[in-house]
Amino acid sequence: MGSTQSFEFEAIYLIIEESKRGQKRVGPSVNKSPRFSVFNNDGEKATALCAQSLWFHYFLGFRVGIQKGNLMMLSGSFYIAKDRDSRPQGDDSHFICEEKQTIGLADGVGGWSRQGVDAGVYARELMNNSLLAILTQPERQVDPMKVLDEAFSKTSAEGSSTACIITLQEDNMLHAVNMGDSGFMLISQGAVIYQSPIQQHSFNFPYQLGNSVNSNQPWQAQVIKLAVEPGDVIIAGTDGLFDNLSESQILEAAATGIERGLHPEEIAWSVAQQAYHISMDGEAVTPFMLASMMAGKSHIGGKRDDITVIVSRILDT
Repeated sequence: MGSTQSFEFEAIYLIIEESKRGQKRVGPSVNKSPRFSVFNNDGEKATALCAQSLWFHYFLGFRVGIQKGNLMMLSGSFYIAKDRDSRPQGDDSHFICEEKQTIGLADGVGGWSRQGVDAGVYARELMNNSLLAILTQPERQVDPMKVLDEAFSKTSAEGSSTACIITLQEDNMLHAVNMGDSGFMLISQGAVIYQSPIQQHSFNFPYQLGNSVNSNQPWQAQVIKLAVEPGDVIIAGTDGLFDNLSESQILEAAATGIERGLHPEEIAWSVAQQAYHISMDGEAVTPFMLASMMAGKSHIGGKRDDITVIVSRILDT
């Protein structure tokens, strides 16, 4: 890839994947989703290597995956934006970069809306800058902390957001950096063996990156390294997932798809749909409700929020 790059976002996207047989598979075309395009120095348009979710309304899913080294991470996502006229794109943003075996997500802090600021703009700019930083790093040697630090330094929008970046390195280990109440869980042989802890100052006040004096800095994020093996599944999400579904409920929502060997996008859809249904249930017992009670608050039922789910399968190539 040449050093000159430009980026194009369109209302309809098309993702082309190379299968193991060398045949091309065309992914679904969904309204209001973007296409990530790059241009080489000769001005020729290249096939997208990374897919980024910057402009999302309603429901969206996409599929990507690439073989690298001994293990590979095959990923798919689904996003449900909270129904609101003022911010129809929602506050979440995420990307899947197949070339670098890296995924990331961010959740703009909604409290900024009281000051007339759309924090989703910050989240989308942060993820866009993360993707640009990733593309400059060697394959299978992406450093999530360096990516987050560079992206943070180049993000100038008002607002703030949580962030989580996960990569599969050449040592066949997951390397991740996580700030705030977004995060991920690792499933092995049908059981959850790890879930990233929440970082928050107080109830519903997560650590967050931003340009205000009260925001956190990248060095305060958790740095995580985990061994993985073929058959493991990663489920990453924003708080719209983890505030509405418990660990066991997420596992239950994903179990059938995992057992049947479904594509990660389909598993992400199942998990996101379940989280959405619970979020709309005014009588549901949710992790957010229980946390609010412990904090002396009185939230009842599901929490209506943007919901992003990324599912990644670890495969042996």
